[in-house]
Amino acid sequence: MYKLSYNKYNNKKIVRNGISFDSTKEANFYSELLYRERIGEIKNIRLQVPYELIPNQYETEMVALKSGKVKEKQVLVERKVTYLADFVVFDNKLNCDIVYDCKSPITRTPVYIVKKKLMLYIHNIKIKEV
Repeated sequence: MYKLSYNKYNNKKIVRNGISFDSTKEANFYSELLYRERIGEIKNIRLQVPYELIPNQYETEMVALKSGKVKEKQVLVERKVTYLADFVVFDNKLNCDIVYDCKSPITRTPVYIVKKKLMLYIHNIKIKEV
């Protein structure tokens, strides 16, 4: 059963077999991955896999307690930056994980481009766009 709604890039959000996808393209690519898994090319299909690019940033503050003592406290000043991969699969022929992102030209935002570069720099992972 299919259910449609629209998201910020005017893609049709689709629910297929109980799984929500951000676009029809993403849902169709998942079907392709399932076929490739059945014929033994790939295994271990994972959806929406997070990768940390920059960890949380903290500052140390000195806090006065009621007892008169001073205590150090870690305060969050910048939240972590993550990249959320559409799909990660294990390629049996290459013997490694492959990260896929379903992109159209409009969704290749400057933020995405920087995150793609950070994925290569930090994790040595080159994202494959489909």
